[in-house]
Amino acid sequence: MIENAIACFDAVMLTLDGITDLSSRVGQELGVSTWHTVTQQKITAFAESTEDFERIHLDSQRGREAGFGGTIAHGLYTLSLGPKFLYEIFTMRGVSLGLNYGFERVRFLTPVPVDSRVRMAAALSAATPIAGGTKFTVTETFEIDGHDKPACVADSILAYFH
Repeated sequence: MIENAIACFDAVMLTLDGITDLSSRVGQELGVSTWHTVTQQKITAFAESTEDFERIHLDSQRGREAGFGGTIAHGLYTLSLGPKFLYEIFTMRGVSLGLNYGFERVRFLTPVPVDSRVRMAAALSAATPIAGGTKFTVTETFEIDGHDKPACVADSILAYFH
């Protein structure tokens, strides 16, 4: 916990002044989060909270038999780090409400081995007006330290209201 708090001080957080400011950044990278270590304890806690007890996530022998070298994180565990990482990347001012609106597309490309470090790059892909606000498409690319191919790429939809 302290490691994560200290790491946040190294990140440069973008402060956005409302919907117009964010809209002006379509086609741009918003930033990159700090590194997050994926421990077996965190994988197990995710399995318990979702009741997804697939053995490749919990049994290192089964993970080796499956060709992963040990346990791997759930794909949805990796994706679930998106909000945490977005809070590290930017903060919004001048809005009444911000909501996770869902996902357009999610692809799990590379398994995340236990004890790996992951981080997320966020790029603003689109802004679409909706009643009372704007929907934003943020392309989230989850990187694994030392790997060329990302763990996950997802088009997250955020809605901000005036």
